[in-house]
Amino acid sequence: MRLVDWNMQWGRGVDGRVDLMRIVSEAKAFGDFDVLCLQEVTRGFHEGEEAGGLAGRPGADQFAELAQLMPGATVIDGIGSDLPPLGAGIARRQFGNAIVSRLPVRQVLRHSLPWPADPPKPSMLRIALEAVIETDVGPLRIISTHLEFYSETQRLAQAARLRELHREACEHARRPSKPEKQASPFADTARPMSAIICGDFNSAFEGSAYRAMLEPIADAPAFVDAWTCAHPDEPRAATVGLYDHEQWQDGPFACDFIFVSEDLKPRIARCEVDQKSQSSDHQPMCLELR
Repeated sequence: MRLVDWNMQWGRGVDGRVDLMRIVSEAKAFGDFDVLCLQEVTRGFHEGEEAGGLAGRPGADQFAELAQLMPGATVIDGIGSDLPPLGAGIARRQFGNAIVSRLPVRQVLRHSLPWPADPPKPSMLRIALEAVIETDVGPLRIISTHLEFYSETQRLAQAARLRELHREACEHARRPSKPEKQASPFADTARPMSAIICGDFNSAFEGSAYRAMLEPIADAPAFVDAWTCAHPDEPRAATVGLYDHEQWQDGPFACDFIFVSEDLKPRIARCEVDQKSQSSDHQPMCLELR
């Protein structure tokens, strides 16, 4: 099972050009993925910066674009920030995450993450998008997330919630509820314990939120950093700041991570960072499980 994770910055490369096809093509070439987890996917931010849009003028609905670019795949949207249009715009402005799967998808869950007040800091509502996917290594819970950039208070609360959601899912794995009936929304609640949480954590390697993700979890398998497991004796590969020196003036560092539940650690065949891509301000990561 191959997974690619990427904060794609709405497809805006270091050259300032938005090109979603370039994102998909590079992700396929890098990881030939079964599952693609993306952050900073947009809908309704196409009006231009002067009208409340984003730089480079992304398409009106990038989730729909992804479906067109990958026919046959399941494209799941998870909206964190959902804002009204500005000016004469007719579309709501939505910003969030996506999971694209070539494999069968069971449950889909959209978890709004905590947003405690932190008045001095700009912030936006964040989400963890979860899909239970049938893979060659068994059913997995795969979560694409993006934690707060400016506020450490919010970032730590969000990391704590991710861990609590994992504990809750493991309890459902141990003690599932039976479905009311086959066609009912009250479906079987069983979910696998095995999980992957990936995305932009906006926490430097060994920063506070990163360390929090690795702490033991009561009644659930803890998480491990897949890249560190695959490269135990190597310096951490940067995932941001390699080419975009305007946004990342302090230079390259790692803030994108793929965490796997510790039961999956023996299955890690490789975990890499593509350090050549310039199609976003972040670098894509690839995980392969066997």
